[in-house]
Amino acid sequence: MTDEVVKIDVNLLRDFMKDVFIALEVPLEDAEICAEVLITSDLRGITSHGVQRLKMYYDRIKAGIQKPVTKLTIVKESPTTATIDANHGMGHVAAYRAMELAIKKAKEYGTGAVAVGNSTHFGIAGYYALMACKENMIGMAITNARPSIAPTFGIEPMMGTNPLTFGIPTDEAFPFVLDCATSITQRGKIEVYSRTQSPIPKGWVINEKGELATDSVQILKDLKEGKAALLPLGGAGELLGGHKGYGYAAFVEILSAALSGGPFLKDLTLDKGYKIGHFFLAIDVSKFIQLETFKKIAGDICRSLRNSKKAPRQSRIYTAGEKEFEMEQKIRKEGVPLNKSLQNDLLFMKEELGLKQYDFPF
Repeated sequence: MTDEVVKIDVNLLRDFMKDVFIALEVPLEDAEICAEVLITSDLRGITSHGVQRLKMYYDRIKAGIQKPVTKLTIVKESPTTATIDANHGMGHVAAYRAMELAIKKAKEYGTGAVAVGNSTHFGIAGYYALMACKENMIGMAITNARPSIAPTFGIEPMMGTNPLTFGIPTDEAFPFVLDCATSITQRGKIEVYSRTQSPIPKGWVINEKGELATDSVQILKDLKEGKAALLPLGGAGELLGGHKGYGYAAFVEILSAALSGGPFLKDLTLDKGYKIGHFFLAIDVSKFIQLETFKKIAGDICRSLRNSKKAPRQSRIYTAGEKEFEMEQKIRKEGVPLNKSLQNDLLFMKEELGLKQYDFPF
């Protein structure tokens, strides 16, 4: 087996992930949703949340930590809102159906907002914002998660990476999509570094001594034991705005937990059931202004930003979603890169689940 990175066809990888979920007793339609969310992450260059996460879902389903069959229950509903209990099923499926419902309500009433409780990890938040963009709507998707971010002036992991994600349609070939955690980085990206035993950049993580840690392998162990924490956007302290990232993370925590009536902060741990909450919002632009007018103004704003004066030795300015759009074109042609560790994961699941029809180039 080669030690080199191997690139695998997008469709082959998507089909394999779908069949892994099916073999784990996830229903076909739900397995397709899960695989699509994961492959979209890889296509957009968000390697921390694509196929790398497949083994995590495999392990959690096998361990009974989450259910392969997702039974959604509407707890409360109005013409523009809904609260859904995901009954500890697949987070991707719960999130997909929730945004689908939010979009349906927005088409009729202008806005749709759906809270989800008792759920599990749902992949990249940007996938659900993109669902709204494809319907010419503004989309927002947020979720809390197991504790990993320390509050400003603290060292204890209290909040999840808590993405605050927006998608906005434009008149360009791609929408404006801001899909990022409210921490400087996320646990998944540290996992990427740990697979090659590489150090992370200084300033991402703080340990229990208040020191900036860089050993990716040790950090993952310390995060699990509560001995290290991710820093919020802006970093440690207030000098560079760390309190702003902390505030955004707390906002996501409150909406994700309080609107669904679910657990929060330190109660979001695997030994307590890991019942996380999500919140989705869809806004029908056409209920405010003519759609083409909105899309042109949004596009003009993005183009003006990209065409503004560049810093010395910088050749290009980007707007949110542009790099991901270009990466998708590249990955579709070249395939998804898999390192040795990921290759081993795929081979393990292939063997364990008897998926002998897959002949990987490694």
